[in-house]
Amino acid sequence: MQQEKAQKNNKGGRPVKAIKRNIALTVKCTAIEKITICSKARTARVTVSEYLRTLGLSGNPVMLLKTIPAEILKFSAALNHVGALLNQVAKKRNSNDELNAFERADLKLLQAQVREILKTIKTGLR
Repeated sequence: MQQEKAQKNNKGGRPVKAIKRNIALTVKCTAIEKITICSKARTARVTVSEYLRTLGLSGNPVMLLKTIPAEILKFSAALNHVGALLNQVAKKRNSNDELNAFERADLKLLQAQVREILKTIKTGLR
């Protein structure tokens, strides 16, 4: 009697998988990229899904992260500082105000800093 029940429950067909892949992931690419991916999957003798899944899970993706060297960031900060101070000087000069001794000394210091930055840039590019 139990054998009859077991036969009724097992109707045949494809066995049930332990881990079912039922989530779709779409990928946008050009026609040439699609042909290349399909060709590589065919060469590897796997489906395109299996090829991309394996590549995505175990491959080393190329990181397109651009890093800016610290020296360039320092130069940029220094030049922004100089630009802000020059803007203040231009504003004073345009309103016909004279520069006091402190402001003239600050300008001379900035001039020396700009020359030093330029010298460092020139030596760094060689």
